[in-house]
Formats: sequence, C-alpha cells, structure tokens
Amino acid sequence: MTEIIHTLQMFLQSNFPLLQLQLTDILDIAILSFVIYKLLWMLRKTSSGRLMWGVLILMMVMFLSSRYVLSLTATSWLLDRVVQWGFLVLVVLFQPEIRRFLERMGSSRLGLVFASSKETGQEVETAIIQTTEAYADLSRDKVGALMVFERQNLLDDEIKTGTALDCSVSSELLKNIFWNKAPLHDGAVIVRDGRIVGAGCMLPLSGNVNLSRDLGMRHRAGIGMSEHSDAVVVIVSEETGSISAAVGGMLKRHLAPETLERLLRNELLNDKQEEKKGGQLPLVGLLMGGSRKEGDQL
Repeated sequence: MTEIIHTLQMFLQSNFPLLQLQLTDILDIAILSFVIYKLLWMLRKTSSGRLMWGVLILMMVMFLSSRYVLSLTATSWLLDRVVQWGFLVLVVLFQPEIRRFLERMGSSRLGLVFASSKETGQEVETAIIQTTEAYADLSRDKVGALMVFERQNLLDDEIKTGTALDCSVSSELLKNIFWNKAPLHDGAVIVRDGRIVGAGCMLPLSGNVNLSRDLGMRHRAGIGMSEHSDAVVVIVSEETGSISAAVGGMLKRHLAPETLERLLRNELLNDKQEEKKGGQLPLVGLLMGGSRKEGDQL
C-alpha cells in the first residue's frame, strides 16, 4: 500500500511539477469539498440559505472596500468591526441547522448526516390524488380544511405547534381530521414528501393589509404560510365550500377539483423531477433555493 501511494505521488510530481501536490493534499481537498457541498445542500432546504447569500454579499463588499481594491478606509473599518462579532451572530442565526446537524451526528445512523433525500415521487403523487378526492367531498359538504405541502423550506417549527404524525395521505383520513367535531380540525395538516407529519398545526397569519375582507382566518393563515416559505397551501372555505390554493403569497380561489390536482402536480411533482435531473446545482442556485412560479391573486 505504501508503495502504491509513493508511486502516485511520484506520478503527480513528475506530471504536474507546478502543483507540488501530495496524495494526502488531494484527499484533504476532496473531503473538505464534499463537506462544504453537503452543508450548502442542507442550507438550501431552509430559509437560512438566504442568510448565507447575505453573508457572501457582505464578504464581497469587504473585499471591494479593502485597501487592495478601492481603499475605502471608513467602510472597511466598519465591516472589520462587524466581522469580529460575525461568528457569534452566525451561531445565533444558524442555531436550528447546527442543532439538527449535531443531532444527526449523535444518532446511531451516521449516514443520515450527509444522506440525500430518498425518492418519494410515488408517495407525492398518491398524496395529490387522495387530497383532491378528499377536497372534492369536503367542498361539497362545506367542511373547512387547511393543508400545507412542504417543499424546500423545512417547517419544523410549525409542526411542533401541532400533533406529530407519520402516516400516508388518504382521503378518509383527511375527512376524519377535518370533521368539525374532531380535535385537530382547527389547525393545519402538514405534508412532507407525500406523508402527513403534523396535524392541528398553527400557521403564521399574512401581513398583507390589502387582502379582501371576505377572507377568513383560515385563508389568511394559508397565505401567511406561503409568504414565509415556498410551501403550497390548499384551503377549503367552511362558509362557501370554495377550494383555494396559496403559493408565494398569491391566492388562487374557486378552483375545481381537477384544477387543484393539476396545480399540485405542477408545483410538487415538477420539483421532484428537477431535483432528480439536476441534483448538482450551482452555488447560487443552492443558496437562493431556485426560482418559483407565482400565480396571480384573484
């Protein structure tokens, strides 16, 4: 084994004399690159990715204001003072992600620390079909409903406000949860990768003061959730039985069950296909979380 390593080192030094790299240097770079990539991939699934993008912009401004480029003395001095407290600020901002990372490291299955999400396209498709079937019945019977389909931004904080579950989405289960005498009917059902992970969950209300006065608390919570994350929220009005969907802070109202199914397929299944086709996303795409198509508010 030692002879093989020595042979490889001699090969690198003879063919790449300017690099002067040892085999251990290449291994070191490969490990570090892999760790950084996986950390960025984890951040992409949370709103903290936007904070990381802000940190990169701050670093770029620091470089431009330094004495090696523009020599902006006052700006450079101020940014240097900010960086002195930067580590503590980053720990506070990324506390949920750091805690989740350490919890995975402490688990018995260390592979989960850097494991990619499993393929769940079939479960998501089943969830869409069952949701559409349930919403058609709930709309006919004028039973209020509120469901959140999680996408890239994790909704762990919202799940903690309700009852944690882990079950497949079925039409009968949804109709039982949203039955007006059921204990969990007032809150939202949260779906992650085609499975129900929470029920009776509380959602943040929308801060948009221009919303129609006809919209009740269920609709305002659905719009608020779509404003704070990239989730797709589907709603049934208890007063009118109308089906609505909120995406990116925009509300689409008076949807037929067929239209709802088509919307969910476009928003959820297309995301899965894009992840499957292009898992190796560029750095900017990882940090920005990708672009989203937003509908018009009606």
